[in-house]
Order: sequence, then C-alpha cells, then structure tokens
Amino acid sequence: MAVTKAKSAGPSISEQERAARKAAYDFARGSVRLEGFVLSDEAEALIARYLDGQLTREQMNDEVRMLAFGHGR
Repeated sequence: MAVTKAKSAGPSISEQERAARKAAYDFARGSVRLEGFVLSDEAEALIARYLDGQLTREQMNDEVRMLAFGHGR
C-alpha cells in the first residue's frame, strides 16, 4: 500500500503574488543594507517562508516581532 504525503499547511499563492512579494522584499532588504544592517539567518528563513506562501504577512510580522522582542503583537 502506497503512502501519500500530505500537502503543507498554509496559503498557496500564485507566481505573480510570489514575484510581487520577492520584489518588495528585495527593495526592503536593499534599503536596510544601505542603513548598514544585515538580517539574521532566522529572519531570512521567516521571509523565505512568506515568499513561498507558507505564511501570511500578518503571521510573518508576528514571527519577526517574536524574534526581535520575544513576544507577538
């Protein structure tokens, strides 16, 4: 008997939405770097999940707040 993998939970997004998210992220990352900052590996991993549609913007923001401040909203 074959075992099937369950699809990952989370919103699915179109290629157009992914491209728009990536363009916005690339702009923001460039702006942050101009200010002399570099995002942590943990923040980059969260953003990758957002870009792939695994997190909504609100979920990503909450996770980033947890990284930065140790709590959500």
